[in-house]
Amino acid sequence: MKKKIAIIMGGYSSEYLISLKSGSVVHESLPTKLYDSYCIHIFKDKWVYVNKDLEEFPVDKSDFSVSLGKTKIKFDCVFNAIHGAPGEDGTMQAYFKLLSIPHTSCNMYQAALTFNKRDCLSALKPYGIISAKSYFLNAGDPVDSSAIEAAVGFPCFVKANKAGSSYGITKVYSKKELPKAIELAIKQDDEIIIESFLDGKEVSVGVIRYKGEVTVLPITEIISDNDFFDYEAKYLGKSKEITPAIISETQASEVRKVAKDIYEILKLDGFSRSEFIFKDGRPHLLEVNTIPGFTRESILPQQALKAGISLSDLFHNAIVEALQKNH
Repeated sequence: MKKKIAIIMGGYSSEYLISLKSGSVVHESLPTKLYDSYCIHIFKDKWVYVNKDLEEFPVDKSDFSVSLGKTKIKFDCVFNAIHGAPGEDGTMQAYFKLLSIPHTSCNMYQAALTFNKRDCLSALKPYGIISAKSYFLNAGDPVDSSAIEAAVGFPCFVKANKAGSSYGITKVYSKKELPKAIELAIKQDDEIIIESFLDGKEVSVGVIRYKGEVTVLPITEIISDNDFFDYEAKYLGKSKEITPAIISETQASEVRKVAKDIYEILKLDGFSRSEFIFKDGRPHLLEVNTIPGFTRESILPQQALKAGISLSDLFHNAIVEALQKNH
């Protein structure tokens, strides 16, 4: 009997359009012989199932079910394709845990931790995972530009602490540019992380649990046409993404090990995509994404294809792993 799969997409953040695209690709790619999949749009003002005719049916939040006439649809598993809140920050993970519904993402604590750049980097530091020098600010804190310069130097990056897709990020070259960059970041999140500029190759490393084994996918090198890998570079074609990355075997071996170590140290499940910049030959961690893009152009699906894993197999495997984890 075919499993009923809810593909959740949308979300409450600036990334909702990307999420809708990711979710649609998952829906199109899942093997129909094995699954009946349902596109569930999650927004602050409504949770609805949207059918192929774009008709909307409300989701009963008490048990995450959908009523189609006299038929009540209950789901065997949830494929989480929400980038940002509430799908990547632990909220949906906690909700599904309460309802005992399997899902394809990591657990609640791991999602909340990795979504918080400051906390994630701090938690990994004792394990020898290196990252840029950093300075933390919260909304309302006085801005001491001299202290920021002493801590991280210029140029530096001002980032929203809990935001994805390079929203709320600015490369800052001098003290006078700090206020505007901080104002932009605060619009995305009330916490900010300011990091030193790392001048080196940027790579992205996908890690998944594939057929029961933690598997590191081929490494992608990112070359932005812009000043850094911002939203335009990520989604509007202003970057080159080279898989496999043109780096030495020594560098490749080390960054593969670090990405796998992060996955295992944090006890992740499902998908992860960790971003690094090589400085002095060593990979410095930027962030860990647990709901990476699932579009055909997205980095992790491209890495999977290079590893001989089709989109259909990639998404099917995630559901199999989720179902097995909950037995």
